[in-house]
Amino acid sequence: MAGEFSRSSGLGEGARLMVRALRDMNIPCGTWDIDQRVLAGDVTGPGAPLVMHVNAPMLPYVQLFMPRTLRTGRRIIGYWAWELPVVPQTWRHARRHVHEIWVPSHFTAGALRPLGRPVRVVEHPVGLAEQKPSGRDRASFGLPEDCVIVLVSFSLASSMVRKSPIETIQAFREAFGERSDRLLVLKIGHTEHYPDDLATVRAATGGASNIRIETEQLSGEDRLALTVCADIVLSLHRSEGFGLVVAEAMALGQCVIATDWSATAEFLDETCGLPVAYTLVPAQDPRGIWEMPDTKWALPDLAGAVKALQTAADDPALRSRLGANAKHRIATRLNGATLREAALAVGARL
Repeated sequence: MAGEFSRSSGLGEGARLMVRALRDMNIPCGTWDIDQRVLAGDVTGPGAPLVMHVNAPMLPYVQLFMPRTLRTGRRIIGYWAWELPVVPQTWRHARRHVHEIWVPSHFTAGALRPLGRPVRVVEHPVGLAEQKPSGRDRASFGLPEDCVIVLVSFSLASSMVRKSPIETIQAFREAFGERSDRLLVLKIGHTEHYPDDLATVRAATGGASNIRIETEQLSGEDRLALTVCADIVLSLHRSEGFGLVVAEAMALGQCVIATDWSATAEFLDETCGLPVAYTLVPAQDPRGIWEMPDTKWALPDLAGAVKALQTAADDPALRSRLGANAKHRIATRLNGATLREAALAVGARL
């Protein structure tokens, strides 16, 4: 397994999840950290398949720095995620460097099949890999005990527009105004690289006393603990290739509100969460990463988001029921079955 094992990123967390799950299945798995360039983990055979958690544009470059013995004489699999219905031209040249492609969702599979390589859906095994939040509580995060907390967690490296923080703030303020018993926590990562985006988010809060922005870098265990401290996890995304934040919150038994489009709609519905309706609009991103001709993504319905927030905040029993259903959904839907099937199909042995 090659990936960003030492990075705090979605790709890194996906790689770590897969390694833990394979070892839980008693499938040996060695790891190659693409940053530290260190081979570690279980001893595997010389013909063991290589799964690279490196998106297509960077994959050929990463292979240049890998030992020849790691990238020759074995089946090479690209584990790729993408957040739009089609992939950019820059992804096409990488198909010559892999034998097949694994993806975390059917949504991403539809975008990558035109590349001309076999594509297999291998979902992140969030329900199999045990989640271990740290022991931190609300007090340790400086959060009040006597209010309903809505948590939004995202990285600015993933595009601010795609994560819809401005619409999120608008929905929260319309739903609750200045109520002191309602608190919106915006946990934002990688802010040091995008100061203008962070300034835009801060300006959108209007200085509201019931909205907090947290930029502290947290460990994986602390990040999960913060999720447990929340009453509602909100994701008004415009598109997701999988949606780890949503899946992890559901696995922890949290009440989740999320846009009812793209990959998250494959495991969250009205029986285990509160889906928000949307309208498809042209994908427009100031950074240009997600903007391609004739490509659309979801604009979450503001009124629907407001109603969902008010409904969940006012009904603890509903939150509890949806959270329990969500935990069961992830345990049964994202239980590692597609990973096991894929690993055995490419020659892995128990």
